[in-house]
Amino acid sequence: MTAPHDPLTLVVLTASVRDGRLGPTVADWFADRARARPELVVRTVDLRDFPLPVTLPEPGHEPPPETAAVRDELHDELARADAYAVVTPEYNHSFPASLKNVLDWFLTEWAAKPVGLVSYGGLAGGLRAVEHLRQVFAELHAVTVRETVSFHTAWDRFDTHGAALDPAADAAAKALLDQLHWWARALRTARQEHPYGS
Repeated sequence: MTAPHDPLTLVVLTASVRDGRLGPTVADWFADRARARPELVVRTVDLRDFPLPVTLPEPGHEPPPETAAVRDELHDELARADAYAVVTPEYNHSFPASLKNVLDWFLTEWAAKPVGLVSYGGLAGGLRAVEHLRQVFAELHAVTVRETVSFHTAWDRFDTHGAALDPAADAAAKALLDQLHWWARALRTARQEHPYGS
């Protein structure tokens, strides 16, 4: 059992798997903000590294060994998290199929944990993807925090070194991380004292 003031594990998850994606730039920028906080241990997960098929096995049946290996590795990454920061673009007014697929593959890993949402896109900045994700994470028994970080016309918001050009982005990241930290500590304590769903 972790002590009350042990560092919290934050998983920063890159949702897009497309070629030419901006996601890793945004995720690296946010992860750097999080690593500056001594109360957090930051791990990064890029869904491109975990290619799970869209066809899920029937309940009670194991997938092929190669798929099971990917599933188990991703499970280990997700299960160790006290909190998540999901970095997502907006595709067709919603979030990517790659992210929905992973949300469908796992259930208990998300439960009773907080999720921060970092979005990017065109004029809407990915905010329509954020609103859809709030509904899905609620079904998974996760808590999405109120604050978000959103990059509008995102391709113009970072320099060639991956630094955000707008100083307001740092303030938005701080507000999101403050809320994630509060919820992550409160929910970790609650899960230890009374396991969720028991």
